[in-house]
Amino acid sequence: MLGLRRIAGALLIALALSPLQSIADGGYAVYESESAFEDVMDGLKLAIQERGMYINNVMHMGEMLERTGKDLGNDEPIYQHAESIEFCSAVLSREMTAEAPERIVNCPFIISVYTLPGTEGTTYVVHREIPEDQVAASATMAKVATMLKEVAEAAASW
Repeated sequence: MLGLRRIAGALLIALALSPLQSIADGGYAVYESESAFEDVMDGLKLAIQERGMYINNVMHMGEMLERTGKDLGNDEPIYQHAESIEFCSAVLSREMTAEAPERIVNCPFIISVYTLPGTEGTTYVVHREIPEDQVAASATMAKVATMLKEVAEAAASW
């Protein structure tokens, strides 16, 4: 009985220390972090660069949606903060598109970070899921899926 309690305790500690992930409807992987938005963004940038990938662009999605909302007569904010990072792995992009040219649609990779109004203390990290059939059928797409997961987890645990 004591062994089961230790195992259960170790699992609870591991869960507390790791970022929470949930698969949202529509093929998105969403990770939750208790870290501040700016810290998670810094962690995301670092996780991308540490893996030798290039950041193409940082899109200020929250600002754009707030601005266009006002233009459309809707002042209600969707996000407190929201940014998306476009990035590229020359190696993975080349392998992926050489295997199936239509996979160009996956370039650049995008991971977003956001907070919601009224949810202080929670920052979200999200990316598109690579469809399971592609992961199962292609070692390259499995590498892409793993890379996205690892980068998002690194950002959420920052």
